[in-house]
Amino acid sequence: MTRTFELKKDRTALVIVDMQNDFVRKDGAMRVDEAFATIEPIQKLIRFARENNIIVVFTRFLSGPVQTHLWKWSPETEASKNCRRNHKRYYSDIDKTLECADVVDELKPILPEDYVIDKYGYSSFRNTNLADVLASEGRDTIIVAGTVTQICVADTVHDAFHLSINAVVASDCVSSFSELQQKAILENVAHKYGMVLTSEEIIEKFS
Repeated sequence: MTRTFELKKDRTALVIVDMQNDFVRKDGAMRVDEAFATIEPIQKLIRFARENNIIVVFTRFLSGPVQTHLWKWSPETEASKNCRRNHKRYYSDIDKTLECADVVDELKPILPEDYVIDKYGYSSFRNTNLADVLASEGRDTIIVAGTVTQICVADTVHDAFHLSINAVVASDCVSSFSELQQKAILENVAHKYGMVLTSEEIIEKFS
């Protein structure tokens, strides 16, 4: 059974999860090969959002120099300084040295009304002010895009559910390093946590 809810422009936020240099660019310490292909549909959603009073929120996964619980499960964080604050890396696909944790230039927040949420774990809600941002803007629905589908995207959707926030996952705007896990998570979201639609279907649902 597919469950649906009404999408209202003035009640919705677009949340772009962790589309950062270290996850998207070639030579990124935690590169997700499929992430680059999601840039274009995410750009389309950003344009639609900005034209239609839908707030845009970017999240950034960060790591620090001191070992935390997260390092046990993501040892790359220590070994490669993945998404380390104030750490730069050379990315050969664009021949630039950039901040590892920054959102990729193709999507980078450029407007003063854009929000950037920094997090030190998987969920965009856990120990962040995202719920407060949404409440302050009168938003009770989020469109979720970004990476990694079964980790940070999934945790964000699960926490949204438990906060009574409607979630829509843009299926062509999320990416994973596992086709199997990508499919399983999207099916599970559609079954119990929210809607799963393509970017085009999302835009049409507002019309």
